[in-house]
Amino acid sequence: MSLTDKRIGVLMGGVSSEREVSLKTGEAIFNALVRRGYNAVRIDAGRDLPETLRKERIEAAFIALHGGWGEDGGVQGLLEVMEIPYTGSGVLASALSMDKEASKKVFAASGLMIAEHVVARRGERPPINFPPPWVVKPATEGSSIGVSMVDGEAELDKALKGALRLSGRAIVERRIFGKEIQVGILNGRVLGSVEVRPSLDFYSYEAKYTAGKTEYILPPEIRNDELGACHQAGLGAHLALGCRGAARVDLILDASGIPYVLEVNTIPGMTETSLLPKIARLAGLEFPDLVEEILKEALSGK
Repeated sequence: MSLTDKRIGVLMGGVSSEREVSLKTGEAIFNALVRRGYNAVRIDAGRDLPETLRKERIEAAFIALHGGWGEDGGVQGLLEVMEIPYTGSGVLASALSMDKEASKKVFAASGLMIAEHVVARRGERPPINFPPPWVVKPATEGSSIGVSMVDGEAELDKALKGALRLSGRAIVERRIFGKEIQVGILNGRVLGSVEVRPSLDFYSYEAKYTAGKTEYILPPEIRNDELGACHQAGLGAHLALGCRGAARVDLILDASGIPYVLEVNTIPGMTETSLLPKIARLAGLEFPDLVEEILKEALSGK
């Protein structure tokens, strides 16, 4: 049986706060697969996902879910149990990447630079031993949902309350000022990177998904040695968490040329205008090529 004969389920939508973004990602992937002759079907991943996968006789899953159990290892675990091959990282790498507290520990143990931070839990107010400004974010959300920039103590309680409403833990970290660099990874190699210049205070949900709110510089306007350091840090973060397939690593390059790792996105946005496809295009991979490369890796049995 050729790859195009396999029944490919594009898992999209889901129940997380990033549902709408996931639907756009999934639709773009589905269309690319159909154009390449694959036997693909859209699957809105609800609570009945196991029954739907069996009913549709899915032989491989292209995961286009963002946030929640679609990106934290939950769906990956289900697919493992059902013996359905799937795109992207496995259970452990997905769970680590989605959990900012856990991933920071792995990054630090691997010698990667991360911002000073503390973890706040509901009902607690941990001492912060580094000065503001701070970034407050939920420990287990994506797409910058629930993220606040905090200039001092007066704003901290409100920011923590908002973050903790979305997650049982919140990260308070020293705000690193510099250039926002995002590194694209595909099947264990660096594809390239993009410099993100939001018109707002930071690369928020609004800046990410509102046309004209952000300028994208490909390749980044930084020195070659800084670019090399960013690529090395990006690949290092990807490997440290044990990721596979496609990923996007978010970094801040500070004024002294040091890249700080923020997080790894194991299921990056995959509309034709998303960052990983932009990076891939610069590297010579058009969107359908990128989608097919991701799928082939999943079906290779590695």
